[in-house]
Amino acid sequence: MGPIRGGLRGKERESGLIDMNTTALKSAGLGNAPGDAVEGRAKIFKMTQAAEEAVLRPQDYGRWSHELRAAFAARIALQYDERALSDQYAASAGAFASLAEPSQDGADDGLETVVAFMDKVATDTRNVTAADIAGLQAAGISDADIVRLCELNAFLAYQLRVIAGLRLMKDGYA
Repeated sequence: MGPIRGGLRGKERESGLIDMNTTALKSAGLGNAPGDAVEGRAKIFKMTQAAEEAVLRPQDYGRWSHELRAAFAARIALQYDERALSDQYAASAGAFASLAEPSQDGADDGLETVVAFMDKVATDTRNVTAADIAGLQAAGISDADIVRLCELNAFLAYQLRVIAGLRLMKDGYA
């Protein structure tokens, strides 16, 4: 996979390139993506990649290290049967790699409450209540760190939907 050229707009047109190595494009299997469909959305892909960096590898990571964030991202991806995406994130999970497996409850790392919250937000969002937040607060997790967990989950939900949409586009051009 590499850059493709074509009908880009604005700054993307000036460079004439779109990076096909963004996580979403790679995960959707768009090595030979339909040019206009992808190029017309170059800004979205760049912004999505920037959001990934901001959520998974922020400068101010609070209580959640980059490795732990990668483990949570891998776990969420796996819960949605996105093995390749999960593997990509798990490769950066270091000491927390075992948490990528949904069968792990986080007890070994003292993260049971956090893991349960992340799983619920990822797979049962509509039933997340104020009591779930209160449980995290009771476990000593600051409001800022709770927001960081929610940001990570929200980004993965978005990214998984983008990947699914890209696959539909790919299948339509096959």
